[in-house]
Amino acid sequence: MGFRALLVDKDENGTVSAAVQELDDSRLPAGDVTVAVEYSTLNYKDGLCILGKGGLVRTFPHVPGVDFSGTVEASDDPRYRPGDRVVLTGWRVGEIWWGGYATRARVKADWLVPLPAEISNRQAMAIGTAGLTSMLAVMALEKAGIFPNKGEIVVTGAAGGVGSVAVALLDKLGYTVAAVTGRPETADYLRKLGAASIVDRAELSEANGKPLESERWAGGIDAAGGDMLMRILKQMKYGGAVASIGLAAGAAIPSFTVVPFLLRGVSLLGIDSVMRPYNQRIDAWNRLEADLPMDRLEDMIVEYGLGDLPALAPLILKGGVKGRAVIDVRR
Repeated sequence: MGFRALLVDKDENGTVSAAVQELDDSRLPAGDVTVAVEYSTLNYKDGLCILGKGGLVRTFPHVPGVDFSGTVEASDDPRYRPGDRVVLTGWRVGEIWWGGYATRARVKADWLVPLPAEISNRQAMAIGTAGLTSMLAVMALEKAGIFPNKGEIVVTGAAGGVGSVAVALLDKLGYTVAAVTGRPETADYLRKLGAASIVDRAELSEANGKPLESERWAGGIDAAGGDMLMRILKQMKYGGAVASIGLAAGAAIPSFTVVPFLLRGVSLLGIDSVMRPYNQRIDAWNRLEADLPMDRLEDMIVEYGLGDLPALAPLILKGGVKGRAVIDVRR
């Protein structure tokens, strides 16, 4: 048997290229479960992998795609049977293991979770790693005591994958959401998802040496990092919390000060969805099934085929992809 895949390779001069190719099943890595993949997504990490940047791909040739959904074809693990619908996010699949940009994948059983009945394979990848991360961030805020009655929640990087799902999810749960974006043309899109107000990214990106600013937000989901994370930390209300997954603007926090943590009791909650325990991933997907408004999810989706990915990779690295780029790997 064979399958189609976006294969990323590097020549003897170090030049990286990506093209859709027909491959034989013998090239699949060893694993417990073989999945007929239907959908994947395009995340920031995927853009880096396709272009061979960031050191994420260490062995070539390689198939990127950090998440996927599909149907089990064969399994050596009793938890999965042929015909079961499954989803995979994280575990560095698409980085150090062949990933979802192919019509077939073979992975370790522990990396998968069963897909909830009310979430289709397409919807699962409209949610994807970004949506799972957003749900984990919301759950972390809840655990920290940040509920709708506490006040407004700020979401940075709101027009991106994590931010878009976070805005829709928070609004459905009753929170008042302020969406931060540097692209004015996305304002209507964000309001449709549920944002009560739009904040210009420039407002939170300006250098400010103050250790504290006026109390503004009850909590936040940070999908950007860098200066914006520092600014919203300074603007948290007493007892506020920020769930941060932001690396797009840099992992460092410029002008870092511990004053918000000492004087206002602010919490910084780090969210990493890559290697979450099985039960936590199950809980998060069940919450997504129950709480995420699927009608708004459809508003986030822009669908592409496997062959579109080489042109899309540089766009996502420049912040030029809005919402959830869902990849139908069958076309």
